[in-house]
Amino acid sequence: MLILIPVDSDNGIQAKITALPDMKKWALVEFDEGEAKSITFHDDRTETGADWIDFVILENRFENAMDFMNEGMMCLARREEETIEEILSAFKFKELDEIGF
Repeated sequence: MLILIPVDSDNGIQAKITALPDMKKWALVEFDEGEAKSITFHDDRTETGADWIDFVILENRFENAMDFMNEGMMCLARREEETIEEILSAFKFKELDEIGF
């Protein structure tokens, strides 16, 4: 499955999640069997080359998630996690909040 995360840099699993207006890159994580198989960074989320993205994980529940939902993505928000590594661990154990309207 593919997970999209707005981040502050392309610093691998140590890149930190950020609010949409402050993001510098999109991290696209290929997540399978409980671990990240690959992480790529993109300036524009439409340039990832992915046909389908399963999840987007946002900085908080108050982010504008409608565009992602309209594209069929499940929208989640972090709790206290900051880095991609921490977020993926929380994702694995279902410790992220679902965003819904």
